[in-house]
Amino acid sequence: MAQDDGSCCPKKEGISFSPKVVSEFSKKQYGIVGNHSAVQICGWTKRFLRGKGACYKNKFYGADTASCAQMSPSAAWCSQNCIFCWRPMEWMEFKQMDSSCVDSPCSIIEGVVAAKRKLISGLGGAEDVNEELFREALDSFPKHWAISLSGEPTLYPRLPEMIKLLKEHGEVKSVFLVSNGQHPSMLLRLKEEGALPTQLYISVDAAEPETFSKVNVPVFSDGWERLGKTLSVLNDLKCRRVLRFTVIKGLNDLEWMLPLYAKMFEDSGADFIEVKAYMWLGYSRRRLSGENMPTHEYVKELCGKLLGFMGNYRFEDEDSNSRIVLLKRKDSVYENVISNVG
Repeated sequence: MAQDDGSCCPKKEGISFSPKVVSEFSKKQYGIVGNHSAVQICGWTKRFLRGKGACYKNKFYGADTASCAQMSPSAAWCSQNCIFCWRPMEWMEFKQMDSSCVDSPCSIIEGVVAAKRKLISGLGGAEDVNEELFREALDSFPKHWAISLSGEPTLYPRLPEMIKLLKEHGEVKSVFLVSNGQHPSMLLRLKEEGALPTQLYISVDAAEPETFSKVNVPVFSDGWERLGKTLSVLNDLKCRRVLRFTVIKGLNDLEWMLPLYAKMFEDSGADFIEVKAYMWLGYSRRRLSGENMPTHEYVKELCGKLLGFMGNYRFEDEDSNSRIVLLKRKDSVYENVISNVG
C-alpha cells in the first residue's frame, strides 16, 4: 500500500503519545503505531490459535478470529470516561485532532500490519499453537479489522479514508467500528463519503441522562443529546448496525429503566442488540466491585424482560463464555454471518 503525502506532523502537541502512555501501552503488549494509533493481539485470537475457542463475534457474525487486527487510530484520546472501561482511561485525554496534522491512513494501516506481525510472532514457539493458523495470522494481511481497541476512533478526522482503503483491499472481509456515539457528525461523514464500515457498533449503557452522566462520564455537557442524535441517524446508515448494552449489575440495569432502554432500542431501528455483562477486569476494578459483574444467566433473564417491552426484536444467539446475548430485529435485511466486506 503506497504512502500518501503529508502523512503527519510528528511533534504537534496533543496528537502524539506521551512517554508515559507509550510505556504503559508497551507493558500491556500494545503495538505503538506512529503518533496516535495502536494495535493489540486479542486474547481470543491467542486462544483460537491454541484451539481453545473463538471470539463471540466469530460465532455471531463470522468475523475472522485468527486474522483479526484489533486497533485504534486514536488510542489514548476519548470523549468519555466510562467507569466500566477496563482500559486506563484515567490517563487518557480529550483532544480535537487536526486533519492536517495526523498520521495518514496509509501509514497507520501499514504500521498496524507490521506491529501486529511482530506481536504475534512470539506465539510461534508455543507447543499448543496450530501451525497452519499461526502462519496464516503471521503472514497474511488481516482479514478482519476491529476499529475499537482503545480511545474513541471517531475522533480521528481521516477515518473515512481509512475505512475506504480497508474495504477496497482485496483480502479484507470485514471492518467493524465501535463508537461511543458522541460524534454523530463523523458518522454522517462516513455515510456521505461512502465509507460506512461493514458493521457499526454504538454503545448504549444508560437509559436516561442521570445514569448516563454517572456511567459514561462524558466530556461534552450535551453528551446525552449527542448520543440521542447518533441513535436518530442510524436508520439513514446503510450498514449493519449494532447497539451494545454493557450491563453493570445494580447500576444501569434497574427494573424501571428497562422500558426506557426498550424504547431507545426500538426507535433506533438497529439490526442487532448485544446485551453483555460488565467484566470486572483491568482498570475498572478500581472503580467498580466484583458484585457489579452479572452472570450469564442474569444477562439472559434481563433480556427476557427487555423483550417483554420490544415487539420488533427476538432472541437470536448467546455465548456464555463472554456472558453475552444477541437480539435481532425481526425485519432486518442482514443475515447474521457476513458474506462480504460491504
